[in-house]
Amino acid sequence: MNKQTVIKLFETKKIRTAWNENEEEWYFSVVDVVEVLTDSANPTDYLKKLRKRDKLLGEYIGTICPHVEMKTETGKNRKTLAANVKDLFRIIQSIPSPKAEPFKQWLAQVGKERLDQMQDPELSIEQAMTDYKRLGYSDNWINQRLKSIEIRKELTDEWKKHGLQEGVQFASLTDIIYKTWSGKTAKEYKQFKGLKKESLRDNMTNKELVINMLAELSTKEISEVSNPDTIEEHENIAQRGGNIAREARLKLEMETGKKVVSPLNAKKILSIDNNN
Repeated sequence: MNKQTVIKLFETKKIRTAWNENEEEWYFSVVDVVEVLTDSANPTDYLKKLRKRDKLLGEYIGTICPHVEMKTETGKNRKTLAANVKDLFRIIQSIPSPKAEPFKQWLAQVGKERLDQMQDPELSIEQAMTDYKRLGYSDNWINQRLKSIEIRKELTDEWKKHGLQEGVQFASLTDIIYKTWSGKTAKEYKQFKGLKKESLRDNMTNKELVINMLAELSTKEISEVSNPDTIEEHENIAQRGGNIAREARLKLEMETGKKVVSPLNAKKILSIDNNN
């Protein structure tokens, strides 16, 4: 499947999706949809029971729904059961939920938006802004976050150009960048903020986003002029890029007396913004 994997929001719930360019259709993680509609603590188990209870549905899912590679909450790529809009409608019919009808409307809108965005890429940015606004983020934070997405993509494109693979290699280099400038790996950083499955970057303050952008931008720029061949050379460049941001962080902290790396997460940030 030639695809672009992204996260879509229904209300405030995240649903993993993959765009099939050949079919020009979205494929949705069935487990994510089940979780949204049922609020189940174990949507995988709920889906298994649903398939056993409804034999025809179980056979339909097993025959029609492919396994599509999508990112897990830990950032790893894993095959997950997926369905396009038409097949998802059939699955939704078997799930008793007051959210079924609004979810169907959301599905129809998602399909239309993607086709519109293919004609006008600026709409993709507008959709991201709308999603973050819906969650309550400030305009200033959203602008920084969208810029950080652009810089991150430039870095990963640079890595791909040199033959590096998404998953373990990207995660390893990202950890080096984080560890160098912040003193914490991604896992340690998330624990510091009290996060589990949430996106680390979606829980960064403006200062953290800016410093991390500097680290990733520096890493990309150094890579472009160094033209690394081995993973060891990429690791060295990631450390050098992270160190530029580390020096900026230390200088800012010395001048202001305030720490950049913050335990604040999105809930706390939004609470502070709403109280101001």
